[in-house]
Amino acid sequence: MTEAAVAGAPQASDQYVQSLARGLAVIRAFDTDHPVMTLTEVAGRTDLTRATARRFLHTLVELGYVRTDGKTFALTAKVLQLGYAYLSGLSLPQLAQPHLEELSLKLGESTSAAVLDGTDIAYVARVTTRRIMTIGITVGTRFPAYATSMGRVLLAHLPPAELDAYLAAADIKPLTPRGLGTVPELLAELETVRAQGWCLLDQELELGLMSVAAPVYDGPTKVVAAVNVSLQAQSVAAQPDRDAYLASIAREIVATAKLVSADLSARG
Repeated sequence: MTEAAVAGAPQASDQYVQSLARGLAVIRAFDTDHPVMTLTEVAGRTDLTRATARRFLHTLVELGYVRTDGKTFALTAKVLQLGYAYLSGLSLPQLAQPHLEELSLKLGESTSAAVLDGTDIAYVARVTTRRIMTIGITVGTRFPAYATSMGRVLLAHLPPAELDAYLAAADIKPLTPRGLGTVPELLAELETVRAQGWCLLDQELELGLMSVAAPVYDGPTKVVAAVNVSLQAQSVAAQPDRDAYLASIAREIVATAKLVSADLSARG
């Protein structure tokens, strides 16, 4: 590969700035497996000459994106600003969507994100693998918060006064033979959700449908949304170890919620 063909750069045009492409290639050369490199290693990973790589590295050092001890080079936290500029323009659904898509692909199940709106949840992002409800779910779909996994996650993290207002306004009744239908039952469930950090809903919104949800934070304590995975009760029952399977799903959705939370907090 020639020096002009840096890190898979597109074919040059009259709008193409080669020096910018080379500088970005130097930044991208650092990764998990190569957090600290010598000049020779950077030159090798970018297909630049040592002289060219040296100029770009020392320019990045002066700009504060790279640090050096005189022999090796490493990125600084300032490079995160490049990503923050992108994140700052994204909404919650846009931030959540790629993480939901990745989780859906990994588990082979539908995933969603929702916010609390009055006594309901409103879906703001959705990745569908197959329809497992009689009612199709799309962005904008609403369900009673108390009867959904995402709703219970959101209710569990409401300030006491707001939860009291919700309980006064909501019409709590069982929607299926498995559903809870009293305020004490709901409060006990919310305490469990709050303590474990996620919620399992077992066929309380619709028979045959289960879901696991976790909270999305904006900052250290403020819960602004929830994400979930939808499951077929029949498929869950067929697992050799049902509890272990659901625990693994819970870990996955909690991890996804943390990724969305991190992006949301980074957006600032």
